[in-house]
Amino acid sequence: MSGYSTNMRIKLPLFCLLLEFITIILFAVFVRYDKETDAKEWHDEMRNHSVGNLDNDFYFRYPSFQDVHVMIFIGFGFLMTFLKRYGFSSVAFNFLIAAFALQWSTLIQGFFHGFHNGKIHVGIESMINADFCTGAVLISFGALLGKTSPVQLIIMTLIEVTLFGINEYIILNIVGAKDAGGSMTIHTFGAYFGLVVSRVLYRPDLEKSRQREGSVYHSDLFAMIGTIYLWMFWPSFNSAVTAHGDDQHRTVMNTYYSLAACTLATFAISALVNGEGKLDMVHIQNAALAGGVAVGTSAEMMLTPFGAMIAGTLAGMISTLGYKYLTPVLDSKLKIQDTCGVHNLHGMPGVLGAIIGAIVAFFATMDIYGEGMEDVFPLIQDGSRTAKTQSLYQFLALLVALGFAVIGGIFVGFLLKIPLFGMPSDAECFEDAIYWEVPGEEGHHQLTAVNSEDPDTQA
Repeated sequence: MSGYSTNMRIKLPLFCLLLEFITIILFAVFVRYDKETDAKEWHDEMRNHSVGNLDNDFYFRYPSFQDVHVMIFIGFGFLMTFLKRYGFSSVAFNFLIAAFALQWSTLIQGFFHGFHNGKIHVGIESMINADFCTGAVLISFGALLGKTSPVQLIIMTLIEVTLFGINEYIILNIVGAKDAGGSMTIHTFGAYFGLVVSRVLYRPDLEKSRQREGSVYHSDLFAMIGTIYLWMFWPSFNSAVTAHGDDQHRTVMNTYYSLAACTLATFAISALVNGEGKLDMVHIQNAALAGGVAVGTSAEMMLTPFGAMIAGTLAGMISTLGYKYLTPVLDSKLKIQDTCGVHNLHGMPGVLGAIIGAIVAFFATMDIYGEGMEDVFPLIQDGSRTAKTQSLYQFLALLVALGFAVIGGIFVGFLLKIPLFGMPSDAECFEDAIYWEVPGEEGHHQLTAVNSEDPDTQA
């Protein structure tokens, strides 16, 4: 057990408080309210430009922020509670890393997008963007679920958020791609980052813990709570920071129809690929959400409702088939142990979404978009690019996201191998009792006793 020192009595407080202290100092130095949040500046704005309180962006953006926030903390958290002995960790570690990620991403994204006169100016839109970044980290968490310590997850969050900010800036500001719902910046990056980390942290003896990797009736029911929350609020996720008016309206509608079509495709394929025609709850919990991922890039474009439905149908089929046939191959052949199947829900649908976005961009014309071209494709509107060029840049953005995910994942994976961070042994994975006081279940007692003899207990 010397290589798997899992006691958190000193490690977790040290890393949590140290990083929070550093974050507070950086906030004190750099972060300020933006014009619509600052008392003096907003009242000057109202007096000088004849606007009222209801013109404050808060009233336009806060409902979407609420929906995205629910997705991050309830949707993602409960979606991962399917493991029968890892419910505490699924919800609470999700809570922990999300709370840190949204603070750290405020800084990282602020330096790239909200840095003026030496300060980061924050408001409701920066809060939404911080949640978006947090979503990418939680996707990566899904690939590692049950096999990492909370300290490892905090370290991963610290670096992944930083890489996310750089990757997002390159894709949106340098490449000039459009990705309103984050098919590339959030889902593709988060999924393949987590998969690469999982590959580097490959556990040759994970079979010792496989008996705990499955679900039971009530754990799958809890996971469906997460699914339903995510499904309901995904239109808000994709549209939260798009331009007001037709752009936001269109994004919501395209996501709405894509999710609906995806759900029917998921039920159909799930029944088809199971021998007795029975539905598999794993498919329904996850693949039914893939439609939201698949239109993330193109949802604000003139995809058309039937185009959104085609995208959702393809995503549901690909994701369900991935759970049935591809996940076992990744595990046995490529040594990628993807606990939540993020490759099927976020990885492949994210790539599909990027391709759909590139195809739709290729056919963008003034006849279709009119004056709305300025919101969706400003570089086509001002003559800097043709539709064909924009399409090529959309493909380039996908490659950038994959490159950051692979290189960053390799670096973080090797970093997390340092024994100091308290990774559980192959025989202790998917078990709450390593890190939690678990009430009254005999199945947990033995691991608790083992952990009490951990050589790091006196640290």
